[in-house]
Amino acid sequence: MSAQVETLLTNKDLECLPEDGNRYELIEGELYVSTAPELIHQFTAGNIHFAFESFLRKNPIGRIVYGPGVIFSDYDGVIPDLVYLSNERRQEIATGTRIYGAPNLVIEILSPGVQNMERDRKVKLKLYDKYGVDEYWIVDTRARAIEVYRREDKKLKFFTTFVADEDITTPLLPGFTCAVSSLF
Repeated sequence: MSAQVETLLTNKDLECLPEDGNRYELIEGELYVSTAPELIHQFTAGNIHFAFESFLRKNPIGRIVYGPGVIFSDYDGVIPDLVYLSNERRQEIATGTRIYGAPNLVIEILSPGVQNMERDRKVKLKLYDKYGVDEYWIVDTRARAIEVYRREDKKLKFFTTFVADEDITTPLLPGFTCAVSSLF
């Protein structure tokens, strides 16, 4: 009887992969590959970025970033759709071309498919909780809704789901409010 040996990949291993338009992410050393997102995904990301950027230009308390590489450990590196970094957090963890540590807010836009949805709702939620992300938004373009998880008692916990006829807010950006419907 032979034992199977599971090889864990590292972020260093990802540097050897081709620049082929796919998104390569590592979670606990396991490789996840995603193809280019649908147009509705990109439109929504652009709308969210615009809403944040409009607020942050008037209130320069941080930055919103499209698809950055976020490295948590040798075995955990992801590319969220958007992240928000307060000025203080950015000084601590944003160096060179990557973010090394937990952003204040991570925003993932669901892609179709059970595996993609499960990865964002379970695997990435667990990852962001483990490494100290303050708030996590899961954006569902089909339902036109945003699930929000906020850190409470050192744990990311479900806070609420904002739907299209509501305004979304976050304590991370005091005074920020945005009609959810405008994001889709």
